[in-house]
Amino acid sequence: MTMIANKLQQVQARIVTACTAAGRDPASVRLLAVSKTFPAEALREAHEAGQRAFGENYVQEGLAKIDMLTDLRDEIEWHCIGPLQSNKTRPVAERFDWVHSIDRLKIAERLSEQRPAGLAPLQVCLQVNVDRGANKSGVAAEEALDLAQAVAKLPRLKLRGLMAIPEPAEGFQAQRELFLRAAAVFAQIRADGIALDVLSMGMSADLEAAIAAGSTMVRIGTAIFGGRG
Repeated sequence: MTMIANKLQQVQARIVTACTAAGRDPASVRLLAVSKTFPAEALREAHEAGQRAFGENYVQEGLAKIDMLTDLRDEIEWHCIGPLQSNKTRPVAERFDWVHSIDRLKIAERLSEQRPAGLAPLQVCLQVNVDRGANKSGVAAEEALDLAQAVAKLPRLKLRGLMAIPEPAEGFQAQRELFLRAAAVFAQIRADGIALDVLSMGMSADLEAAIAAGSTMVRIGTAIFGGRG
């Protein structure tokens, strides 16, 4: 077994343990492998070990990997998870399957306009800033419902849920409290009649707390691929 395959098994075991502790079905949590800064060969190794969804923070780096792994295009789900600028929306709309980081209507409108009609709708999440971190992207929690209502109406997009990256917190309970803020926004939008099914939160250091708070997709990089130099 390769190192990456072994790491994937370890992360999957953590997900199962966290779900069991939270009284949840492990199948309710998807693993997104965050592959930024790692070479295409590492993604191919993870794919060989069964991983199918990969998250890229940087558009140009992600596009390069999509091209290098073109033989696996039908088997890999590509997620754009980093902040997205207006001048980068077209290649994302044309080449990626998911976007996690919509924080304003202008970005969603551009993605909608630029998504080729021949492709399946682009799956999107709104990024919510749950702790008002000054250096964090994301729509304010109190503005998320209005943005969700607008994005849900756009053609060629499918609004799937929310993504959150809270500031690091010490300890399980403190981490869980921050994630519960995102879960509350998620519940508010669902109560308005928008059928969200994805709550993208939790990384290598805090996936257990995120799952306890209701995460359905954890974004894991370091615990799979190692440190980033």
